[in-house]
Amino acid sequence: MRRRSFLAIGGTTLALAQDRGRRPVIPECGCAFAPQPPQRGPGQATLAGFERVQSRLKVTGMKVFGVSLNRTSDRPYVFVKIETNQGLVGWGEGTLEGKAGATMACVEDFRDFVVGADPMQVEHIWQSMYVHSFYRAGPVMGSAISAIDQALWDIRGKALGVPVYRLLGGPLDPRGVRGYYHADGVRTPDALAKLRETAIQQGVSCFKTGLPAYYEWIETRKKISTAVKSMQMLRESLGPDIDIAVDFHAKTSPSVASILVREVEPLNLLFIEEPCPPENVQAMARIARRSTTPIATGERLVGIFGVREICEMGVVDILQTDINHVGGITGLWKVSQMAAASGISMAPHACEGPVGGLATLHVNAAMQNFVVQEICGQIQPGATDKIWEEWLGFPAMRMVDGRFPLAQKPGLGFELTEASLAKYPFAGTRPMARVFHEDGSVAEW
Repeated sequence: MRRRSFLAIGGTTLALAQDRGRRPVIPECGCAFAPQPPQRGPGQATLAGFERVQSRLKVTGMKVFGVSLNRTSDRPYVFVKIETNQGLVGWGEGTLEGKAGATMACVEDFRDFVVGADPMQVEHIWQSMYVHSFYRAGPVMGSAISAIDQALWDIRGKALGVPVYRLLGGPLDPRGVRGYYHADGVRTPDALAKLRETAIQQGVSCFKTGLPAYYEWIETRKKISTAVKSMQMLRESLGPDIDIAVDFHAKTSPSVASILVREVEPLNLLFIEEPCPPENVQAMARIARRSTTPIATGERLVGIFGVREICEMGVVDILQTDINHVGGITGLWKVSQMAAASGISMAPHACEGPVGGLATLHVNAAMQNFVVQEICGQIQPGATDKIWEEWLGFPAMRMVDGRFPLAQKPGLGFELTEASLAKYPFAGTRPMARVFHEDGSVAEW
């Protein structure tokens, strides 16, 4: 570049900087502290009413609710309600096992990021909460952002009069979202035969189960043999046409996991989940290289950047990130796109409340690499399912012909009332299960 041109550009830059000088600036980077988010000028959106809604809609309030279905649960629900000046309300969930109180406090910490903002600017608010926190990620912060983000998407869909999955480009399959129920506790041939019969009647094509003795560390040859026999009985009883996934729940060392994975290969499992602690990426990769059975992990990954290494290394075949921890709809959608670019499929985790579960279905409906959706319920509705139906007015997270129906109403497709939640007041946070080896040392559960 000629020196004259360079000086001309420098002069222009100086003039701009002087014009900007009314705001405090960080000299090293030229960054300015703005007391309010930047205001957008008139846009070019062609969707009728979008600019009208965008220019008028403002967040006027945010409430966080702790909800305990029973006093001994380690996962009381954390729900967030965001209110606007036009009467539109959005709901989100950030339930975090063992950390409900901390998550609710973190939601309150984000109040100034949300109240007064334009709820249509979901990405801008998400980035501000994440970047301006400086100390980023972590399960508590990830869950707080997730709850707020879901509520903002709910408002966005309601403002535009469409379900959220349509804002993401879905649905890819108008029949709904394929799912699976849990089969934990079903351990006898007779019970499994009855489960198979019910599954055929209801069109359910997939189940997931854990290893036997759920809180027991698998370490001896005897325990390995018991686990293998349990999985063999499951396959023999359910037959070849029902998919089976098995959650190891990181209850095995990498070496024992490799043995188990090899022994159950003839069973043609849909996937094996968390064969070792998920933070041990190198060990997970070694197990995956030794297996022809797809390996899955991700429910404990928080923040979209925590997924990057797994995608880049090709550690697993299926990611199971949770919408309540990974950054809400925005975070789960970004993870799904990173995974798709790496040839990795998605089977999101969902073992908390109905709000996050229903929000997940919207993202699934637009995912090109979606496989199956979890719900931590049994094939027969239980007491929790009845409470959810009481809250929402319909059987939430229950399948019809093996699929979760797609919402037809705008936003996330439901309404909650504070009065219905008040029947189950917050009873405090309980720690998750604490499991120990026979010698007293700490074990995974």
